[in-house]
Amino acid sequence: MHLCFNIPNFVNLGTDFRLRKHKFPKKSNYFYNEFPKVQLPNSCKASIMNKFILLILLALTAIRLSAQPHIPKKVYKNNPASDSASGTLKPYDTKLNAVYKGYTIKSFYLTMRDSTKLAVDLYLPKGLKAGDKIPCILHQTRYWRRPQIRFPFNLFTNGLIGRTADMIKVFISNGYAIVNLDARGSGASFGYREHPWSDDEVKDGAEVLNWVCKQSWSNGKSGSMGVSYGGTAAEFLACNHHPSLKAIVPMFSLFDVYEDNAFPGGMHNVWFTRGWGEANAKMDRNKLPANYEKHKWLIKGVAPVKKEKRTLKKAVASHGNNKNVHEAAQSIDYRDELPTKEISCRVDKFSPHNYTDKLNASTVAVYSYSGWQDGAYQHAAIKRHMNLNNPQNKLIIGPWEHGGAFNISPFTRSNAGFDHAAELLKFFDFHLKGIQNGLYEEPSIHYFTVGAEKWQGAEQWPPKSSAYSLYFNQKNTLSEKISGTEDSSTIFEKNNFGSGQINRWTAVNGKVLSPFTYLGWKERSDQLLHFKSAALPNTLEISGHPTVNIYSSMNTCDGALFVYLEEEDSLGNVYHVTEGQLKASHRKITENGIYCEAVTQRSHSYKDEEIIKPEQVFEMQFDLLPISWEFKKGSKIRISISGADKDIFEIINPEGYEIDIYHSVKYPSRLNLPLIPRK
Repeated sequence: MHLCFNIPNFVNLGTDFRLRKHKFPKKSNYFYNEFPKVQLPNSCKASIMNKFILLILLALTAIRLSAQPHIPKKVYKNNPASDSASGTLKPYDTKLNAVYKGYTIKSFYLTMRDSTKLAVDLYLPKGLKAGDKIPCILHQTRYWRRPQIRFPFNLFTNGLIGRTADMIKVFISNGYAIVNLDARGSGASFGYREHPWSDDEVKDGAEVLNWVCKQSWSNGKSGSMGVSYGGTAAEFLACNHHPSLKAIVPMFSLFDVYEDNAFPGGMHNVWFTRGWGEANAKMDRNKLPANYEKHKWLIKGVAPVKKEKRTLKKAVASHGNNKNVHEAAQSIDYRDELPTKEISCRVDKFSPHNYTDKLNASTVAVYSYSGWQDGAYQHAAIKRHMNLNNPQNKLIIGPWEHGGAFNISPFTRSNAGFDHAAELLKFFDFHLKGIQNGLYEEPSIHYFTVGAEKWQGAEQWPPKSSAYSLYFNQKNTLSEKISGTEDSSTIFEKNNFGSGQINRWTAVNGKVLSPFTYLGWKERSDQLLHFKSAALPNTLEISGHPTVNIYSSMNTCDGALFVYLEEEDSLGNVYHVTEGQLKASHRKITENGIYCEAVTQRSHSYKDEEIIKPEQVFEMQFDLLPISWEFKKGSKIRISISGADKDIFEIINPEGYEIDIYHSVKYPSRLNLPLIPRK
């Protein structure tokens, strides 16, 4: 689930117009980067037009800059793009098979089996000849397939600008059709939404593919992709077992709705469900979300189907009874609970993990695609890859936020250097065109190691590693040996700690607009309880799933632990590495996992609830989100522990509470790291 509406921050096909900082070359008759390079004539009229267009570009850039958080003086755009494809991850030449120039766009309604009309944009290569047969990429979104740009700005764009336009041009020039549609009950489409990815919405995808296969230009092969909501829509599309669907790329998207997004570790992600619910409610009324109303001078709403503007009002009216997921989430705690508000089904009803049998019964190749600061979706991508059994499935995790616009490595912060369009084209060219491009000569898994700033390949996840445990000890230290002395550390939790507004969680709602995440983390986390190792004698790489075993007691019936893994370098700089959290009442481990996992699982079901007794010592064993990170020689490994994150998650004890962390032979609290042997 992802609100990809972030002006300018659309990452979905059709509604992605994230504009990076624009610079203007000395030659004023050319425009840089995201916009087509247009040479203007030297007439007076052209000069006026030049200034007018420049004004538009500057206005759009101003939006971008005004939305940025405070950025340190270091100019990140001059940093090397360390995430560019390299090593075993080969770059792909998008111009090698590019035979078309330009595209045509047609908008229309497709009528479904129950008479519901869906708004569709069809993109075809310009100059497509009679008899040419090409594959199709289907993209389904609930965030407006394309925005309606106001006059006079619509004289210069049809709503496709920035990264989306670039990607569409790549696919179109390489001989692909793109079908982009507003999902049932959203955008300019008709219908009603009780919950995301409903049975009717999934069936709609199959009907659209039926229509595609009947078109004179279709070669009978289709693929699907999308970011976040659109990625999950692509995954559910595979459940239809449509014969034309050969490959999908769920990008930056969830696998388990409960664990990956709404309730990580059993903790309600209030920041997300509230913001997502409110924004969707606005968009379903054809209004800009509250945070973006200041841009209504540019965006009028969703693009209507051409020549059917009056129909748009009727379509929007049909969304009036759409349900709000936040209201439903507020009324549950466990995954097997039936919400008392809004939605009349359990959360697993619309969770892809619940349909692995259907997905495995298909022959669709799946490319799971995510980034290390993509909320908890990098773990979702890993789980998807581990549970779906097609040998042609692939997995990639880069140093990216939700959407992959930025390289968020703190050592080389920059705009992403990775060519996402090329990587996607490589995958679809193989499966939809039969081009033998070396796709499967590469490892099936690629992951980026932060710190080492390099790509690595593997055939299994997690990579082979050895367990490296660091025990909590006296004087808040981490060491390889257990202290024989009984000791404890106390947290007086006042619910005053928050992880901030620019982090992995807010990235999923489009808040990360630069490579700078977890800004001021040292100052922010210094208020927490820490345990720290001695300076490392050698460089150390971890790749996989760090875990913790923490013995604690609380003076309440429930609480939570938030654990942050950090690197403190020799200069005292502190880097956020990864994190995890667990609600105490959800701590019971289940032996029969819900699905294949690399770590221990909890059912998060009501029957496994374990209310704690005040002052009773109990163990909390849980994983931190997966990561590949190289700690430098001379750095220290540090963890920070809190009982709350007021900026993101529910507050369990509003009045505050006390947590004691125990560490001794009797209570061996520890951090467990997946250590990669040095070659």
